[in-house]
Amino acid sequence: MFVIITYDVGEKRVGKICKKLKEYLTWSQNSVFEGEITKTLLLQCLNEIESIINPDVDSIYVYEVRNPNHMKKTAYGVEKSFDDIFL
Repeated sequence: MFVIITYDVGEKRVGKICKKLKEYLTWSQNSVFEGEITKTLLLQCLNEIESIINPDVDSIYVYEVRNPNHMKKTAYGVEKSFDDIFL
Protein backbone atom coordinates (compact mmCIF):
# COMPACT_ATOMS: atom_id res chain seq x y z
CA MET A 1 0.00 0.00 0.00
CA PHE A 2 1.00 3.63 -0.49
CA VAL A 3 0.89 5.85 2.59
CA ILE A 4 1.44 9.47 3.43
CA ILE A 5 2.34 10.22 7.05
CA THR A 6 2.34 13.71 8.50
CA TYR A 7 3.30 14.68 12.00
CA ASP A 8 3.20 17.59 14.39
CA VAL A 9 5.23 16.74 17.46
CA GLY A 10 7.09 18.58 20.17
CA GLU A 11 10.42 20.11 19.19
CA LYS A 12 12.42 17.59 21.24
CA ARG A 13 10.86 14.64 19.35
CA VAL A 14 10.95 16.01 15.77
CA GLY A 15 14.38 14.57 14.98
CA LYS A 16 13.53 11.17 16.42
CA ILE A 17 10.27 10.93 14.46
CA CYS A 18 11.96 12.08 11.26
CA LYS A 19 14.76 9.54 11.70
CA LYS A 20 12.30 6.72 12.42
CA LEU A 21 10.08 7.50 9.43
CA LYS A 22 13.12 7.74 7.17
CA GLU A 23 13.77 4.05 7.93
CA TYR A 24 10.45 3.12 6.30
CA LEU A 25 9.38 5.86 3.88
CA THR A 26 10.65 8.65 1.65
CA TRP A 27 10.86 12.17 3.01
CA SER A 28 8.64 14.51 1.00
CA GLN A 29 8.85 17.79 2.88
CA ASN A 30 8.93 19.08 6.45
CA SER A 31 6.86 16.72 8.60
CA VAL A 32 5.69 14.65 5.61
CA PHE A 33 6.82 11.19 4.50
CA GLU A 34 5.37 8.99 1.79
CA GLY A 35 5.91 5.73 0.00
CA GLU A 36 5.04 2.09 -0.55
CA ILE A 37 4.99 -0.03 2.58
CA THR A 38 3.48 -3.34 3.64
CA LYS A 39 0.78 -3.44 6.32
CA THR A 40 3.16 -5.33 8.61
CA LEU A 41 5.95 -2.77 8.24
CA LEU A 42 3.49 0.08 8.68
CA LEU A 43 2.28 -1.40 11.96
CA GLN A 44 5.89 -1.92 13.07
CA CYS A 45 6.71 1.69 12.17
CA LEU A 46 3.66 3.03 14.02
CA ASN A 47 4.45 0.94 17.10
CA GLU A 48 7.96 2.40 17.17
CA ILE A 49 6.57 5.91 16.70
CA GLU A 50 4.13 5.40 19.58
CA SER A 51 7.09 4.80 21.86
CA ILE A 52 8.55 8.19 20.86
CA ILE A 53 5.56 10.53 20.84
CA ASN A 54 3.72 12.09 23.72
CA PRO A 55 0.08 11.18 22.93
CA ASP A 56 -1.19 14.09 25.01
CA VAL A 57 0.37 16.75 22.76
CA ASP A 58 1.72 15.15 19.55
CA SER A 59 -0.18 14.25 16.37
CA ILE A 60 0.54 11.64 13.70
CA TYR A 61 -1.72 11.35 10.64
CA VAL A 62 -1.60 8.31 8.35
CA TYR A 63 -3.27 8.52 4.93
CA GLU A 64 -3.57 5.16 3.21
CA VAL A 65 -3.85 5.25 -0.57
CA ARG A 66 -5.22 1.90 -1.66
CA ASN A 67 -4.73 2.55 -5.37
CA PRO A 68 -1.82 4.93 -5.99
CA ASN A 69 -2.57 4.76 -9.72
CA HIS A 70 -5.47 7.13 -9.04
CA MET A 71 -3.34 9.59 -7.11
CA LYS A 72 -1.77 12.59 -8.81
CA LYS A 73 1.01 14.48 -7.09
CA THR A 74 1.96 17.94 -8.25
CA ALA A 75 4.67 20.03 -6.62
CA TYR A 76 4.50 23.81 -6.85
CA GLY A 77 7.54 25.89 -6.10
CA VAL A 78 10.75 24.26 -4.94
CA GLU A 79 10.68 20.49 -4.66
CA LYS A 80 12.87 19.83 -1.63
CA SER A 81 15.24 16.95 -1.14
CA PHE A 82 15.95 15.27 2.19
CA ASP A 83 19.67 15.62 1.55
CA ASP A 84 19.31 19.40 1.03
CA ILE A 85 17.85 19.78 4.50
CA PHE A 86 20.03 17.42 6.54
CA LEU A 87 23.44 17.44 4.83
